[in-house]
Amino acid sequence: MNTDAVKLLQGRYCNSLTQYSRFVTREVNIGDVPMGGNNPIRIQSMTTTDTMDTMGTVEQSIRMVDAGCEYVRITAPSIKEAKNLAEIKKQLRARGYNVPLVADIHFTPNAAEVAARIVEKVRVNPGNYADKKKFDQIDYTDLEYQGELERIYQKFAPLVNICKEYGTAMRIGTNHGSLSDRIMSRYGDTPQGMVESAMEFMRMCETLNYYNLVISMKSSNPQVMVQAYRLLVETMVAEGMNYPLHLGVTEAGDGEDGRIKSAVGIGTLLEDGLGDTVRVSLTEEPEAEAPVAIELVKRYSLREKEVKGERLKAKGNENITDKNLSPFTFHLSPQTHNPYEYKKRHTYEANAFIGGHMVPRVVLDLSKKNLKDPGIMADAGYIYSPLLDKYNMAEQSVDFVYLADELPSFNLPGNLKQLYNYQTWLKLADKTLCHPLFTLKEYIGATNKTSVLNLVTLFPEDIDSEEFGSLPFDNSLVFVLETNALHGMADQRSFFFKMEELGLDVPVIVKRSYAFESESPEVGKSESEADLRSQISNLTSKLQLYAATDLGALLVDGFGDGIWIEAPEVDTKVITSTAFGVLQATRSRISKTEYISCPSCGRTLFDLMITTQMIRSRTSHLKGLKIGIMGCIVNGPGEMADADYGYVGSGTDKITLYRGKEAVKKNISAANALDELIGIIKDDGNWVEQE
Repeated sequence: MNTDAVKLLQGRYCNSLTQYSRFVTREVNIGDVPMGGNNPIRIQSMTTTDTMDTMGTVEQSIRMVDAGCEYVRITAPSIKEAKNLAEIKKQLRARGYNVPLVADIHFTPNAAEVAARIVEKVRVNPGNYADKKKFDQIDYTDLEYQGELERIYQKFAPLVNICKEYGTAMRIGTNHGSLSDRIMSRYGDTPQGMVESAMEFMRMCETLNYYNLVISMKSSNPQVMVQAYRLLVETMVAEGMNYPLHLGVTEAGDGEDGRIKSAVGIGTLLEDGLGDTVRVSLTEEPEAEAPVAIELVKRYSLREKEVKGERLKAKGNENITDKNLSPFTFHLSPQTHNPYEYKKRHTYEANAFIGGHMVPRVVLDLSKKNLKDPGIMADAGYIYSPLLDKYNMAEQSVDFVYLADELPSFNLPGNLKQLYNYQTWLKLADKTLCHPLFTLKEYIGATNKTSVLNLVTLFPEDIDSEEFGSLPFDNSLVFVLETNALHGMADQRSFFFKMEELGLDVPVIVKRSYAFESESPEVGKSESEADLRSQISNLTSKLQLYAATDLGALLVDGFGDGIWIEAPEVDTKVITSTAFGVLQATRSRISKTEYISCPSCGRTLFDLMITTQMIRSRTSHLKGLKIGIMGCIVNGPGEMADADYGYVGSGTDKITLYRGKEAVKKNISAANALDELIGIIKDDGNWVEQE
C-alpha cells in the first residue's frame, strides 16, 4: 500500500495511528463554556435527584461542580420537570454557580421544547424522540422509510428552531440499547445502525441551518461503543461534518468494574485523539464520576503539551530522533485490520497454551515478594491451605508468575507456569513448568532453549533491527512487547501492524509498566490512616484507568495474546484484579459475572447503588452471566438485549424482570424481586451454588 493510501486510511477516523494528535472539531457554544475546537476536553455528569426536588438538585449540582463538572445534566421526563429547570437554574445562579445546564430528554418532544428555552443545552435520543421501541421487525420500502423520516422531521424541526432562536446547543445522543425499530429493521443492532440513527437527525439539523451540535454513540459494550464512534467520525468527515464528540460507556457499573469498563471505551478513543467531553457513568454518587473523568483526560492534556515540546526540540536539534512521535513508517492492510469490526489477530498456539484460539493469558511479577511464604500466592489467585497442603484456584488465577532471578522455597501450584530470566533458568535443576525469558540478543545467541515455550522481550523499534531479522522462528516462540514511548499504546499498536505486514503469527504478551509519583508525606510529618487509604485508593484508580486504556485499546482491536502489568507502588492483588478486569471489559476473557448497571438519574425508581450491591452479593459467583440493573424503562430492554437477565424499575416499589429482551415477570414487588430473579435463573439451568 502506498503512502497516500496509508494517510487516507489513518484519516478515516483519526489523524494518526502512530502518534498522539487530537482530532479538531467544530467549536460549539454551551453557555460560557465552549466545547470542541481548541478548547480543553470538558468534564460532565448527571444528577440523580428528582428534578422536582429543586433544592436537592441544586445541592447535588453544586457538589458535582465542586468535584470538577463543567456541565450538569438533569433529566426532564415531562413538561413539569422541564419548567422546573428554570427554578433550579435561578437558585444555582443565586449561589454563584454559572455552570451550563443540560436537559436530558427521552420520549417527550414537548418537554424538550420547553427546556430548550431555559437551559444551555438539550440532549435528545434519536431512538425514542419520535419513535417507540416495541422490538417489531418491519420491512420498509425506500419510499416508506423516507416517509418515516418526513414524519420525524415534522416532530423534530420545532425543537431545532427553538434552539436556533435561543442559542441553545443540542446533543444528539444515540444509545445502543434504544435504537428505534425502524433503524433496527434496516441496519440491525450494529454500530452502523447507531451511526445512521444520529446522522438522520444531524442531516435534518443541517437542512435547517443549525450546527450547534454535539454527538455521542453510547453502549454498555466498550467494543461496540469504540467501533460506533470510529464509524461516526468516518461518516461525518465523508459528509463534511466535524461536530464535537461526547464520550461515554453507558451502564458501566460501579467500583473497579465501572472504572475499567469506562476507561477501555473512553480511553481507547482518547488515545486516537477523539473526544471533546467525557462523562463516566458509574452506579455511584454523581460527584464520584468527575474525578475519574478528570484522571482519564489529564493524561492527554499533558501528552499534548509534551508532544509539542518534543517537536520543538526536534526542530531545534537535527540529532534528536523523533521515535516517540512516530515509531516507524508502516503499511496497513485493510484485509488484516478493520477498525470497525472485531477480529482477533491470527497467531499459532504455542505449546497449546498461548495464542491461537486460547484466551489471553495473565502474567504477574512476584519476584520482589517473600518467596518463603506460600500465602503470597493468594495475590495470584491461588489460595493455600496449610492443613491440606494444597492450593485452591480462584476464577481469577494468573497463568504465569515472573520470578526473575529468585527461587521460591515452597512448591508452587501444579498448573502454574514460572518465568525466569534466561541465565537463572539455565541453572535450574528441575525445569518442569519453568520457562526462560530472553532478551533479543540472548535468544539469538542461545544454544540451550526449551522446545516448549521461549519468551523474548523486545520493544517496537526492535522489529526493524538486524537482530530481529536474524531471529530463529519456531512455534515455541512468544514475544513480550514493552514500550518506553510517550504514546505507548500507538507504539505497541504499530508493532502489531508491522507484524501483520511481515506475515508473522507469533503470539504476543503486551507488557505495560507504571511508575506513579510518590504521594508520601514529607519527612517528619505524620499521616493519618484516612490519608493512607486515600493514597492507596488513588494509586489503585490510576492503575485501573491507565491499564484499561493502554491494554484495552489493543485488545478491542484483537491485538494481544496475554497481558503483563507492572506497578511497584500498587498492591499485587490489585494488579491481578485489574488485569482480569481489563480482559472482562474487552470481552477477551470472562472470569466473573458482568453487571450492566445504569448510573441513576431523576427517573430512577429505586436506590440503584444499594440494589446493585444486593444483587451482586447473591449472584457474583455466576461466572459469565450478564445481568442488567436499570432504574427505569428508558434504556432497560434495549441495553439489556446484550444481557442474559434484567432487573428494571417499572413503578414505585415495582420491578419488571427480563430474560434478554423478554419481560417475563411484570410489576412485582421490589421486596421479592431478587428472589424471583434467582428463581428464573434456576429454572433456566444457569444457577450454580456458591462455594
